[in-house]
Amino acid sequence: MREGLIPTVLGTVVSASGAAFLGSKYKLAATGVLGFGLAHIVLGAIDLIEHR
Repeated sequence: MREGLIPTVLGTVVSASGAAFLGSKYKLAATGVLGFGLAHIVLGAIDLIEHR
């Protein structure tokens, strides 16, 4: 399995769940979860590009 694939997939799932909760009354928490998910996507993509 390629290095960086797991954080990228995990970040996608976390970002999707954070985006789903943006319309609820917990908007601040959903924004934080979305940010953590996007950070995982970026760091995983860097690993995927770096370790070709």
